[in-house]
Amino acid sequence: MNHAIHFKTSLFDVSKEKVNPINPIYGISLLEWLKEELKGKLEITEPDAEDWGWYSELVYQGSNYLIGASAYFEEGDNPAEELEWVFQVEKNRSFKQKLFGKNKMSATDSCFIFFKKLFENHPDIKNVQIG
Repeated sequence: MNHAIHFKTSLFDVSKEKVNPINPIYGISLLEWLKEELKGKLEITEPDAEDWGWYSELVYQGSNYLIGASAYFEEGDNPAEELEWVFQVEKNRSFKQKLFGKNKMSATDSCFIFFKKLFENHPDIKNVQIG
C-alpha cells in the first residue's frame, strides 16, 4: 500500500515542467527539487513518468523505496498560485518479505517520516497531511 503526504505550495512552477509522455500529469518539479535539496544526503534517481504522475527511487537506511509526485493542476489554472500536491512513498519488498508479511510500509516508516518532516519544516509548504 502506498502512503501519501498531501500539502499545498507555490514553490514549483508546473507550467515549466517537461510533458509527461504517458499522461498529462504534473509533478516532476517536486522530485527534481528533492534530488537537488537532498544532494549529499540521499541519492535519488532521475524522475521518470508514470500514468499517475512522476517517480524516482532511492535507498533509505538500507531499504529501497519508490517516491512519487503529482500536482493538481488543470488547463486554465494559474501555475503561480498555491497548488495541492500528493507525494507517495512505497517500500520495495522482496517476494519472500511479501509472502511472510515482513518489512511492510507504514505511516511510521522512517523514510515516510523523514519526508513528512522535511515538508512540515519548509516555510513555503503548508497544510501537510497524511492521506
